[in-house]
Amino acid sequence: MELLGLTYSEIYGWILLPLLIFFARVCDVSLGTIRIIFISKGIKYLAPIVGFFEILIWLLAISQIMQNLTNMYYYVFYAGGFSIGNLVGIILDEKLSIGTVGIRIITRQHATKLIDAFKKSDFGITAVGAEGSKGKVKIIFTVVKRQNVQQVINLVKQYNPKAFYSVEDIRYVSEVLPSYMKPWYRRNHFRFMRGWRKGK
Repeated sequence: MELLGLTYSEIYGWILLPLLIFFARVCDVSLGTIRIIFISKGIKYLAPIVGFFEILIWLLAISQIMQNLTNMYYYVFYAGGFSIGNLVGIILDEKLSIGTVGIRIITRQHATKLIDAFKKSDFGITAVGAEGSKGKVKIIFTVVKRQNVQQVINLVKQYNPKAFYSVEDIRYVSEVLPSYMKPWYRRNHFRFMRGWRKGK
C-alpha cells in the first residue's frame, strides 16, 4: 500500500509511531503530576488508580523506544512528550483546583471594608493587630478552597490594593465542614473501600 509515495510501514515508522510515543509520554507525565498532587493532598484512594494507568502508558511508550534504540528520531518525540506532559500536568492542576489553602493578608490601611466584604462572601477570617517595621498593621487570616483563591485576591485588590498577601497550601484542616462544602473527593466517595477496610 502506498500513500503519497510512502509505504504503510514507512508511514507507521516515521509518523504514526513517533506520534504514539509522544502522546503516550504526554499522558503518563500528566497522570504522574496528578498522582503527586493527590498524594500531597492526602487523596489516598485515587492516587493508586492514577498510578496504575500512569505506569501502564509509560510501559507502552518505553517498549517502543527499546525496540528502536538506534533511531534518535524517536528520542526527540519521547523527550518532547515529557516536556509537554509537564505543562499539561500544571494546567490540569490549575483546572482541578484541589485542596485547601491558607491566605495571609497584611495591610497598613484601614481594613474594616475588606473584613466586611469577606464576611458577606461567607469567608471565615481571623483579624489581629500587629506591629510592622513601619508602624501598626492589620493581619487577616483565612482558609479557603483553592478554587476560591482568586475571589479572595480580587476582594483584596478591590478594597486594599496595596496590601501584601501570601498563599500557602494546607494538607489538613481541623474544622469539620458540612458535606456540601467538602471537596468532591471527600463527599462520601469510596465508602465501599472504607467498609472493606473495617471488615478486614
